[in-house]
Amino acid sequence: MSDIHILLVEDEPSISGFVRRGLIFEGYDVKVVEDGRKALDAINDRRPDVLVLDLMLPGIDGIELTRRLRAVEEEEGGRLPILMLTARDSVVDRVSGLNAGADDYLVKPFDFDELLARVRALLRRTQTSTGDARHEMLTFADLTLDFGSRTVTRGQRDIELTPREFDLLALFLRNPNTVLTRSTVMHRVWGDDFFGESNVLEVVVGNLRRSLEGEDEDRLIQTVRGVGYVLRQR
Repeated sequence: MSDIHILLVEDEPSISGFVRRGLIFEGYDVKVVEDGRKALDAINDRRPDVLVLDLMLPGIDGIELTRRLRAVEEEEGGRLPILMLTARDSVVDRVSGLNAGADDYLVKPFDFDELLARVRALLRRTQTSTGDARHEMLTFADLTLDFGSRTVTRGQRDIELTPREFDLLALFLRNPNTVLTRSTVMHRVWGDDFFGESNVLEVVVGNLRRSLEGEDEDRLIQTVRGVGYVLRQR
């Protein structure tokens, strides 16, 4: 596993120290930097397989760093998995991180085992996205998802999604007109590695809906109150 490189951007030595030691013990190659500018230099020198990024950083903070990375990827391609660490547990902060392009978030204080599980889940999704589903295409109504190009369109409109939103939409498209319980969606998209109760599903569904309904299109992802969600036309 030593060929898997993780960049940890964290300015609190007590946190970066125990996370670094734990990841190295698990067999990962780890580099630690303490601010956003050094993170950009480190990524240019050697692109990591996963970026573990604190929200609050001196200079360039985690939100701005994520936005810059995603902007470059739009021009050059590729997708760096980003796990954002935050001491803030408000919906606004979680939404800001996800909207900036983070794939997952973890609220401080956290257990190392949970961080490790999140990192492994990001690595698995990255590996899966390049696997056998490369040429698969899913459609529903005027919505199309292409696994080969990792693109989503609605009508003639291209839609930009985060990897987590892409996976969530793929799950709905594979199960049209079928009510999926909240626990089913969490298991299928986040996996057994997700710990604890959280409204992360509601946040990601809300972001996905805003992307799909950007031109006042009809809502396709419906809420089944008290149960979960369903992809269907009204």
